[in-house]
Amino acid sequence: MSAKSAFQNAFSTQSVIPYFSQWEDPDAAAGIIAGEISLSEVTLWRESGASSQEEFIEWANHVCGMCCLKMVLAATSGNVVPILNLTQKSLPYGAYVRDGANIKGLIYAPFVEFVRKELSLSAQVKVGISAKDIAGELENHCFFIASVHPSIRKPESLPPHKGGHLVLVTRADAQSVTFHNPSGHDISSQQDVTLSVDAFSRFFAGRGISLVAAAK
Repeated sequence: MSAKSAFQNAFSTQSVIPYFSQWEDPDAAAGIIAGEISLSEVTLWRESGASSQEEFIEWANHVCGMCCLKMVLAATSGNVVPILNLTQKSLPYGAYVRDGANIKGLIYAPFVEFVRKELSLSAQVKVGISAKDIAGELENHCFFIASVHPSIRKPESLPPHKGGHLVLVTRADAQSVTFHNPSGHDISSQQDVTLSVDAFSRFFAGRGISLVAAAK
């Protein structure tokens, strides 16, 4: 059996890929989304690698992509790297850009350069693809970070537009897409979420990043 086949078989049913929340505490996610819990009330903020609670609060809503990378690193190396450690290392590459008080990012091309140079991971920016194409991306790479609307946590909803949030796709075929969502509100919307290709398409912006070359 090839290394690629062994990797895919290991995750063929329920994923063993570790899950992390971009807000550090998965159990607090529903309250944060509903506005019932403020980021200042997240007691696990130190696990983000933030030097202060203020730094955690500043970044927590912007690091869905880095949370996806954290999951990839944990799955492939066993190392759990704090999200803001990754974020800070990516800043010299331009993965995030400050515009006054606003933070813009994740910006794909600088992020790809960051993971290649700092983490020795293969990565490719993909644009203009459909949800059906993701299965093909996973033929050559083990993961796909997909741009979706954050309301994908409620797949029965109709999003106002596509994109604006990143999820980690771990499996896909002609019928379905399975992913970890850094901002899911409960376990069913956080880990190993499986949607039909048609449902995923409603939220998918047709762009993302393929990560970790699959062994041939």
